[in-house]
Amino acid sequence: MRELQRILHVDDDDDIRAIAAMALELIGLFELLQCASGKQATEEAASFSPDLLLLDYMMPDMDGKETLCELRKLPGLNDVPVVFMTARVNEDLSNDLRRDGALGVIAKPFDPMDLAAQLRELWQIHNDVESERAMLGS
Repeated sequence: MRELQRILHVDDDDDIRAIAAMALELIGLFELLQCASGKQATEEAASFSPDLLLLDYMMPDMDGKETLCELRKLPGLNDVPVVFMTARVNEDLSNDLRRDGALGVIAKPFDPMDLAAQLRELWQIHNDVESERAMLGS
């Protein structure tokens, strides 16, 4: 099982990016690339080679789903796990995003002290599922 190390975080809100940076770099000790838009993410993501995508769901120009669609077209990013963050969490949206392949949905405002642990837990669940699939496929 590969350890979660590199996270691409995309959010249009400067304050959210600052809080997430503290939570993920200082508390979580992750290597982090932050982008303020989906466009910026599509320009910088491939060279960063993230292990996980953390995308704001509601952004101007390209929302989180559109950003994910564009990131999936880039070399090496077609199967990188994704977690969405949104201030408008509801059961229908969360279920739709999970059906579309998201590992999870994190509500804003999030607890900066728990964000890294939440992502590690989702990462672990993802790896457990992938290991089971590999065992069943062999």
